[in-house]
Amino acid sequence: MEIVMQWVIRDVSLGSNIQNIRLRSGLTQDQLIAKMQIKGSNMSRSTLANIEAGRRNIKAYDLKLIKEILDVPYECFFES
Repeated sequence: MEIVMQWVIRDVSLGSNIQNIRLRSGLTQDQLIAKMQIKGSNMSRSTLANIEAGRRNIKAYDLKLIKEILDVPYECFFES
């Protein structure tokens, strides 16, 4: 009898967490992007939409800006 081991790796949905935190803060994507651009980011609303949908990765610099703007600890982005 052959035993097959399967590993299930559950990744954190960073984009979904960003979206949830943003919505709880009462900001639209456009509002968050405007605040980020004032601080030096060149992220577009469509890029943020793709990040929140899990279709694109986020740059560390942009995650840092979102953390500052939304005033949350990094841990909030990585909760499962």
